[in-house]
Amino acid sequence: MPDEKPEHVTGTIEAKDCRRAAERIGPWVRRTPLVESPFLSRQNGARVLLKLENHQITGSFKARGAVSKILSLSAEERARGVVAASSGNHGLGVAYGAGCLGIDGEVFLPEATSAMTRDAIRDHGARISIHGDDCLETENAARSAAESSGRAYISPYNDPDVVAGQGSIGVELAEDLDSLAAVYVAVGGGGLISGVGVAVKDAFPGARVIGCSPERSCVLHESVAAGRILDIESSRTLSHSTAGGVEEGAITFDMCREIVDDWRLVSEAEIAAAMRIFIDREHMLIEGAAGVAVAGCLREQQRFAGGVVVVVICGANVGSEELREVLTTGRSADASSENRGEER
Repeated sequence: MPDEKPEHVTGTIEAKDCRRAAERIGPWVRRTPLVESPFLSRQNGARVLLKLENHQITGSFKARGAVSKILSLSAEERARGVVAASSGNHGLGVAYGAGCLGIDGEVFLPEATSAMTRDAIRDHGARISIHGDDCLETENAARSAAESSGRAYISPYNDPDVVAGQGSIGVELAEDLDSLAAVYVAVGGGGLISGVGVAVKDAFPGARVIGCSPERSCVLHESVAAGRILDIESSRTLSHSTAGGVEEGAITFDMCREIVDDWRLVSEAEIAAAMRIFIDREHMLIEGAAGVAVAGCLREQQRFAGGVVVVVICGANVGSEELREVLTTGRSADASSENRGEER
């Protein structure tokens, strides 16, 4: 029997919804740069462009979807406040949006959330509640709290307005590019790749939408392969913001089945190496989830030779301790691998 969508979720989105969301959120978020990576272009034989959501307000694309949803609420709904669940970036986005509009916000976080992230959410004026050791548990607790108090729940991915907000990235790509062969996107709950994919496919029907996930937490990848949403355990990964389960009946499941052309699973070593390469070559900070997309692109040398490829650099929120660990391991292996690549 097919999975039924929960009553609180209705419909999926089209490119026109992404365009409307882009207009709605325009005054509140940054239109992020699209710049070429000489290193990745040389590696891939294509013109590889970076969509720099690490420059977005709050350091992550999540601000787009959160603000899109909050702005879609009625004045009465805003007056009651909003609730969200997050492993970090979505919570920051909701806290930022609520703060901008002067409304009450509460963010539920899993127990493993760093002190840095907790403080950043508080800095934007939101309250935090700690619940569960898995993102799905945290989401369920937040949704229950919202329903019992009459507040709006802002899903990190399972909401058309949120997905459309993330799709504003694809709208910007369509406006900035004349052609596109492929786009690499990190996948957690699927909100980012669903929104970007819808807008990209509308503008560039032949473009390949490539979903990239860490091997240690690839629930949506495995669910799409199985034809149903799976309840499977995730392990610790550098890609914190894509980790965890997928809500039963999530609209992104069907969207990803339709939109995502290829899937790439990357190891923790590949994620760490991609982060180091990006810092060294692009001189910018990125988080593990962005490293997942970069690693996926690095896997496919020459596949899109001569074409235009975009890697969505989804965020830059990484703690100093984790960054130190990433930077101090694997340097010699990176150098050996790069030298071998130049010899070929």
